[in-house]
Amino acid sequence: MSFDLDRAARFVAMNGRALDWRRMRHLLGGATSEQVLTALDAYRNPDGGYGWALEPDLRSVTSQPVAAMHALEVLAEVGDTSSRTPRLFDWLAEHSLSDGGIPFALPFADIEGSAPHWTTADPDASSLQMTTQLAAQAHRLARDRPDLAEHPWLTGATSWCLGVIDGLTGAPSAYSLMFVMQFLDAVPDPGPLLERVAGHVRTDGPTPVGGTDGEVLHPLSFTPYADGPSRALFSKEAVAADLDRLATSQQPDGGWTVDFPAYSPAAALEWRGYATVGSVRILRAEPR
Repeated sequence: MSFDLDRAARFVAMNGRALDWRRMRHLLGGATSEQVLTALDAYRNPDGGYGWALEPDLRSVTSQPVAAMHALEVLAEVGDTSSRTPRLFDWLAEHSLSDGGIPFALPFADIEGSAPHWTTADPDASSLQMTTQLAAQAHRLARDRPDLAEHPWLTGATSWCLGVIDGLTGAPSAYSLMFVMQFLDAVPDPGPLLERVAGHVRTDGPTPVGGTDGEVLHPLSFTPYADGPSRALFSKEAVAADLDRLATSQQPDGGWTVDFPAYSPAAALEWRGYATVGSVRILRAEPR
């Protein structure tokens, strides 16, 4: 498993968003947490939520759940200790439905450049895919912040997710399954649910998404953290093979691509910067 770290860093510096450039520099010890948060603040709205195409395929300026997820991912990376995170939790509480879940997307009018699955989402239905990915990142943050662990939004969302997962009678869609796994990997006590859900995941190769030809999810998509409890459910050989696959997926320009189609030219380049930071994070964290 080898890759060119210098070329990856240059790719993000030359092609990535300012946020991803700072995330990469922070990952490599060249930027402070506050410098990363300053870049993240550009996507923040006065209501405490995030928008402004923080999710590359949803280019609305409005605060959206998926943008909150991306913000939580960055906040967890840098170990945020500011008031940003509690205010974001408050925003999520304000937009939760009565059952504790979060809609896939909220209504917005500036739909130019946004993929149809965002523009047509039902704002009155809780989404397991969205709520699990939000709660997964929130639990990563809450490990070092007791004030967040007991926040009403997180406790309510966690309870709803666990109840829905426990009631599943079959495998959810591939992306929902990925985020369910990441959620169970992050909660303090997933109980038997993690092993039960992992039974639906392929560990010997990519899992087809079922949409666009060639779109797949790999084992590391389901178990992205080397210290997560889900890692014990995957064979060492499967993880090693997928790490090799990830390392050799680096493109000649130094960056990585994503397996799904981007909805606009701007989103395509932004996704590559995001994917490159994520790939470097995984590869550098692995004990190989």
